[in-house]
Amino acid sequence: MDIQVLLLTIVSTTLVYSAPLIFTSIGGVFSEHSGIVNVGLEGMMVMGAFASVVFNLKMGDTFGAATPWLGLLVGGLVGAAFSLIHAVATINLRTDHIISGTVLNLMAPALAVYLTRLIFQGRGQTDILQHPLATATIPGLSSIPVIGPIFFAKTSLAAYLGIIVSIIAWWILSKTRFGLRLRSVGEHPEAADSVGISVYAYRYAGVLISGFLGGIGGAVMAQSITLNFSATTIVGQGFMSLAAMIFGKWHPVGAMGAAVFFGFAQSLAIVGKYIPVIRAMPDVIFTVAPYLITIIVLVAFIGNARMPAADGSTFVKSK
Repeated sequence: MDIQVLLLTIVSTTLVYSAPLIFTSIGGVFSEHSGIVNVGLEGMMVMGAFASVVFNLKMGDTFGAATPWLGLLVGGLVGAAFSLIHAVATINLRTDHIISGTVLNLMAPALAVYLTRLIFQGRGQTDILQHPLATATIPGLSSIPVIGPIFFAKTSLAAYLGIIVSIIAWWILSKTRFGLRLRSVGEHPEAADSVGISVYAYRYAGVLISGFLGGIGGAVMAQSITLNFSATTIVGQGFMSLAAMIFGKWHPVGAMGAAVFFGFAQSLAIVGKYIPVIRAMPDVIFTVAPYLITIIVLVAFIGNARMPAADGSTFVKSK
């Protein structure tokens, strides 16, 4: 295979697999900077994937090419609504954050498959999408010598949107009043409360934003990779996103970069056979590699990364 075609294939596939992780990991950043640990990202992705596929199948003939992009919005809104369970449990009911997130991860696949059976005449999976999030060539940029065809031809627009969102998220958290207050309730909620900042409101905002972006991540996964919804549409993607957030040290741009790395690891199952050095390796290694890398990253980096000081804490407003 020609080297330029090989690089195009690797970059394009990497971006396709990175896109769901980018959105979801950034969502985790918002939640944890507010002080709420969110291991329920997987469940939020499941609900976003389910909602986007149902919308895509039911409304595809109405909205045409715009359907998958509207599906991202629908998936995000459903993910945000589902995240309310986690917000109420951890903020108002003071439930352990890990337990609450785990319950969401267990609940979401069962609920989504049950609803799928109700909507699609007892079947456990949906039909294949006729209006997926396809790769596209970006006019102008794709004409840049050397790098243009590699990075901007037949590429994932959703991934580039995710990269833009990561930069916007960095600006919000670092430069805006909302972002600085959100971070303050994740670092020292009692101090934030003493100066009149509503800790509960900002923690709700952090969880809802994480649910919205997690739902979008699930919608991207379903509409660009699996192209339908079933119980196996989201398998471990939420946990990879959590690992990317930790690997990126709770920084939105860092999380995005880590998500691209994990996307590359997943893409090896497809592009590995075209890479001369590793193409002789058994396929099972490429299948297991993303999950093995996730474990290694968590073990190697979680002790060295500094999470928000009050992340996972329970706040009780003083009278």
